[in-house]
Amino acid sequence: MRKILIIGIGAGNPDYLTVQAIDALNHADVFFIPDKGTEKAALRQLRTEICERFIKNTTYRTVPFKIPRRAEAGEDYRSSVDEWHAKLEASYGRLFTEELAEGECGAFLVWGDPSLYDSTLRILEAMQRKGFAFEYEVIPGISAVQALAAQHRIALNRIGEPVLITTGRKLAEGIPDGVGDVVVMLDGAQTFRQVASADLDIYWGAYLGSGDEILVSGKLSDVMDEIERIRSKAREEHGWIMDTYLLRKSGQ
Repeated sequence: MRKILIIGIGAGNPDYLTVQAIDALNHADVFFIPDKGTEKAALRQLRTEICERFIKNTTYRTVPFKIPRRAEAGEDYRSSVDEWHAKLEASYGRLFTEELAEGECGAFLVWGDPSLYDSTLRILEAMQRKGFAFEYEVIPGISAVQALAAQHRIALNRIGEPVLITTGRKLAEGIPDGVGDVVVMLDGAQTFRQVASADLDIYWGAYLGSGDEILVSGKLSDVMDEIERIRSKAREEHGWIMDTYLLRKSGQ
């Protein structure tokens, strides 16, 4: 039976790879490398560099594939995601059929950790429900959430208190009552502006763990303009940006 490895490769620094991830890299025959266009060529190149750096078996091969564009979400976000996932399922099905022989092991290199705001696991689960025959294994990675806390030298939680991990889309609905620490991912709209108040601090980071890493922290009301300016400039320079931030109620 075909086997698929979903390998978490961390938040942008090859040194974040675990020993388990490196062992998994050396077990795979085929690596499926997503192509998200010229603007994100650096992400494709880093995956290639990880393979070249850590894999001792020179017989492996890489298979690039195009990532279909997701339609604008509009008011029906879930439908747009479901449609996009269906296109990815079809793409993965072709890859497994055409590029992975029976008994071979394929791998996806997933940014951060495969269990946190990544679609690969859900797509493979859906494929198995529809009759695709393969096994899969998940290798955890260091997420942007962990890298953010490490680079700012902070603990994510206060003693005995919870941490909410959410998206910019959900943050737009407001910070829930009783939550003092909110980690926000996938926020392309700088939604922190919508919840800015005098009692919120922010710990923001982009390109975490990489040579292009940018960190900003302080009172949200004081630094949000700076973050927006830096973010816009960095996106223009690199063609893409991945950023994460922690919002924390002051004095708690």
